[in-house]
Amino acid sequence: MFLTDLTLTNYRNYHKAHISFENKVNVILGENAQGKTNLLESIYVLAIAKSHRTSRDKELIKWDEEYAKIEGRAQKSTQSLSLELIISNKGKKAKVNSLEQKKLSSYIGALNVVMFAPEDLNLVKGSPQVRRRFIDIEIGQVMPVYMYDLNQYSHILQQRNHLLKQYHKDPKKSNMMLEILTNQLVDVAVKITKRRYHFLKLLQEWAEPIHHGISRGLELLTIQYNPSVDVSEHIDLSKMIEVYYEKFEKIKSREIERGITLAGPHRDDIQFFVNGKDVQTFGSQGQQRTTALSIKLAEIELIKAEVGEYPILLLDDVLSELDDYRQSHLLNTIQGKVQTFVTTTSVEGIHHETLKKAAKLEVSQGEIT
Repeated sequence: MFLTDLTLTNYRNYHKAHISFENKVNVILGENAQGKTNLLESIYVLAIAKSHRTSRDKELIKWDEEYAKIEGRAQKSTQSLSLELIISNKGKKAKVNSLEQKKLSSYIGALNVVMFAPEDLNLVKGSPQVRRRFIDIEIGQVMPVYMYDLNQYSHILQQRNHLLKQYHKDPKKSNMMLEILTNQLVDVAVKITKRRYHFLKLLQEWAEPIHHGISRGLELLTIQYNPSVDVSEHIDLSKMIEVYYEKFEKIKSREIERGITLAGPHRDDIQFFVNGKDVQTFGSQGQQRTTALSIKLAEIELIKAEVGEYPILLLDDVLSELDDYRQSHLLNTIQGKVQTFVTTTSVEGIHHETLKKAAKLEVSQGEIT
């Protein structure tokens, strides 16, 4: 798939902009704070319906304006899609081929993207929250129902935490409501856990040979899912539910004491190992960067395998963060098969045929030429 057109209205520092793109590498050039990353971010938001840079939607709306609108046309192998996302203080409205989508979870997945930004190099050494966010967004793109389950889980978790705080203040309250919310939480938690296990197994299959290639055959990458409840991918759903209930029963008094839910998908983590050693703790910076690059390249292939189309790749000022060898490996991998958007202040110093043949756009003060 590839993006042929993009129109921005009141988005960040863009008042009105319309751009057509080529189905190859598109380099977005410009000095810092001119709008390069904003342009790249708008493509990401058009696909995912949220930003990779902020959780505050109002930051996406141009100062003193009431709404922001992103419109795009995507070409797939079998069809052309028009996408529209309006962001206002009332929420978001999403349309596919002019039809409004009742739920954002039914909109996400129409356009697939993979973002690789400098902060993604923190995928290995960053907090568990960074890794959970990564896995949730990627699963949501290939399995839209996952986003619905995740939203349900978040809503129930909020209610349960609120109730636990009340119990903390008044321990004599009836346990009935807590049992109901625990049942609801477990029902959704096991679905999320199962899907995460399945996704990480697929990611492992793609990432392992890619990492082996980048490391010149010297390193073996393995990915491990670490749930906060003692379950494995091999047990069936009914057994998993049983283990979850046992866990919540065991930690009930501690949860009431602290007024917060202490187990579930919101507490899970992912671990990366190279040659059997935890990369986060024992890996060099080079190994951590190779792992992050391998995961991103694996994402591209995984999405292609699952949805039948290559996603769009967004490289936000990340080439300058990679050495020549990793740069070349990345550019060689995407050459000729993935529509790619690259932001950079300059292409000098990046000697690669892919960039020489790229379409170039210049951004200055929210204007694109």
